[in-house]
Amino acid sequence: MQSLEDIDEIVYEPSQEFVESTNVWQFMQAYDIEDYDELIERTTGEVAGVEESGIEWFWDEVVDYLGIDFFEDYDTVRDDTEGPQFSRWYSGGEINLAHNVLDRHAAVDSGTRNHVATIWEGEDGEVREQTFHDLHREANRVANALEERGIETGDTVGLYMPMVPEVVSILYGCFKVGAIAVPIFSGFGVDAVATRIEDSECSVLFTGDGFYRRGEPIYLKDTADEAIEQAGHVEHTIVYDRLDTRDSIDKSIPWTISRDEWWDDVIPRADDAYETKSLPSDQESMLLYSSGTTGQPKGIVHTHAGVQVQCAKEIYFGFDHKPSDRFFWVSDIGWMMGPWTLIGNHTFGGTIFMYEGAPDYPEPDRFWKLIDDHGLTVFGISPTAIRALRKYGDDWLEGHDLSSLRLLGSTGEPWDPESWQWFLEHVGGGDTPIINISGGTEICGCFLMPMPIQSLKPCTLGGPGLGMAIDIVDEDGESIADEHERGYLVARDSCPSTTKSLWSGDERYLEEYWSRWEGLWNHGDWAQKDTDGFWFLHGRADDALNVAGRKVGPAEVEGALIDHEAVNQAAAIGVPDETTGTAVVAYIVLEPRVEPSDELREELTSLVGTELGKPFRPQEIRFVEQFPKTQSGKIIRRAIQAVHTGEDMGDLSSIENPDALDAIENAR
Repeated sequence: MQSLEDIDEIVYEPSQEFVESTNVWQFMQAYDIEDYDELIERTTGEVAGVEESGIEWFWDEVVDYLGIDFFEDYDTVRDDTEGPQFSRWYSGGEINLAHNVLDRHAAVDSGTRNHVATIWEGEDGEVREQTFHDLHREANRVANALEERGIETGDTVGLYMPMVPEVVSILYGCFKVGAIAVPIFSGFGVDAVATRIEDSECSVLFTGDGFYRRGEPIYLKDTADEAIEQAGHVEHTIVYDRLDTRDSIDKSIPWTISRDEWWDDVIPRADDAYETKSLPSDQESMLLYSSGTTGQPKGIVHTHAGVQVQCAKEIYFGFDHKPSDRFFWVSDIGWMMGPWTLIGNHTFGGTIFMYEGAPDYPEPDRFWKLIDDHGLTVFGISPTAIRALRKYGDDWLEGHDLSSLRLLGSTGEPWDPESWQWFLEHVGGGDTPIINISGGTEICGCFLMPMPIQSLKPCTLGGPGLGMAIDIVDEDGESIADEHERGYLVARDSCPSTTKSLWSGDERYLEEYWSRWEGLWNHGDWAQKDTDGFWFLHGRADDALNVAGRKVGPAEVEGALIDHEAVNQAAAIGVPDETTGTAVVAYIVLEPRVEPSDELREELTSLVGTELGKPFRPQEIRFVEQFPKTQSGKIIRRAIQAVHTGEDMGDLSSIENPDALDAIENAR
């Protein structure tokens, strides 16, 4: 990303009419809060004349404000006698996610019983809609089927599923019985799936025969079987027939009679009535695995009350939920954004849009067509995916009416200003704000997110989320946010959705997040607050390249390269060097109709030197047609690093385009 001085211009300014229409503005009026700065202070800090902290006031007040139901009222908002690392939220209360996101909306007198809960489009163009009444009956059937197979409160249930509507009823069915849902990314291969099954010890696994990607079937059942054989534990596998393989002679999938059952033989035959369990506030709801690049994946433990309140708060205030919204975030159920999208929107009886396939199939305008065809109002996507779509050119947007969009969203990595601006102007029409968020699996939510009442500069994340005590500190843990220097993003307090611990135990949890500075959560990102109060991210601090004793983040090198008009995407890695210890190597995807040349290499090398300093000039620049990416569009930089250095690549089954690895290997 460019330096803050280069992106200092406010390019989006909400109208007063829009500001006064927002949910967060209405909240401010209700509590006599004058402006954004006071809003953050009131919800995160110590306020003169108020005994309780802003943190506790906000997380208590927001429960009633958002209409979140507890079966039993809680005694205290927070018990932090063991410190922020092990805060207990809403102690004494009883709740269930499924009641809040589903049951009450499906009630006969709810007024939302027949509202559309999910709209799904398959890559082949098939469309299905599901009302809250439909979803409620199916989730009840899932709950009964789970109990018939011995699942009780606290047991784990795996979801290695294609992105079909049934994943919603499975997730909510788990919540109903008090089971811990374990979503697993559908793009994972055998080792990654086996690791998560083995660690979570789930005895029931939901999977599918497969799904469609770029017009071709991708088979899941084979992978699931191999993973089960490797990991053990699974006693029941319920298989959804997405590819019509059950009755097809073209593809026979592996089958274990004593363990495997077809979805259609199990779920439709189960009772569609079920009484959702009342559970303690801190009862585990989900086990979400981080997508860490090294070591054993971290099992993040979430609770019913925690993710309920956090996801609802962010959708209602940050994404300004309206009853007419149709919300689409490009994600898989196996990543945090999948459950986050569902829980947050369905708390208010909102409509979720789901898409199965690739973003550029059969043509690069697939997303623009989906927005037009379904009247989508909120659209969230990763910066890398937008860079890839921008490369196809503006012509693909022509003929598609995107005027239904109210808000845009993004997460996952730092932006470059050009792509951010393109997203704002070409997709959002210039008057649709980009709610650029950053948080993590560890909180199933956001540390940073703009409020829709704010003006925006390119790439900004606005500031701390409501109820989130966020800061920027130096090497010694001292705050430097108001000095406007780059530092480490930290949390000075917990929030309701902060993971209880890691599934593997407290020792690793404390070491990973709380060990660097006393009482501070170390998130691992570089962050900076500019003189106008806008917050920005500069990539992962723990990925820093140490060149001759000087550190730079890969994202900074990539940002400098993307500043060049010829560059569409960039990936920077560090390689061993006898002189400097580490040298920078950059891989480049060029804009259309730009040809690689030695002259261009020299220009790009000089550009990095000018913007970041001579020590950080790339030792090599290599040109490629594409980068290895996940299905959600994130570049898998560790794969590029491994190919370049000849290291063991580990499990790379999440790669959407494995042929890109050959391109990296052959790049010159």
